[in-house]
Amino acid sequence: MRVEFEKNMNRSALYDEHDKLVGESTFSPSDTIWIIEHTSVDGALRGHGYASKLIEKIVENARNENVKIIPLCPYAKREFEKNPEYNNMLFK
Repeated sequence: MRVEFEKNMNRSALYDEHDKLVGESTFSPSDTIWIIEHTSVDGALRGHGYASKLIEKIVENARNENVKIIPLCPYAKREFEKNPEYNNMLFK
């Protein structure tokens, strides 16, 4: 499995060993804020931490681009609550 950040598609994407898309986390970008809207992973792959890696990839790239995040997606919101290292990335 690999996680790719696809800025041109406003998402982080999870691909299996056959390059099939099996999960994604999407966001709406602006110059200073990214809103994480949706996160999903194929049912058979849930519970293995892949969704968390999708959020992590968006946060990593937002940090690099110096933008803040609004975690609108319920899963992303829980990830931000669980990970104090994301606190400085929150748009307030």
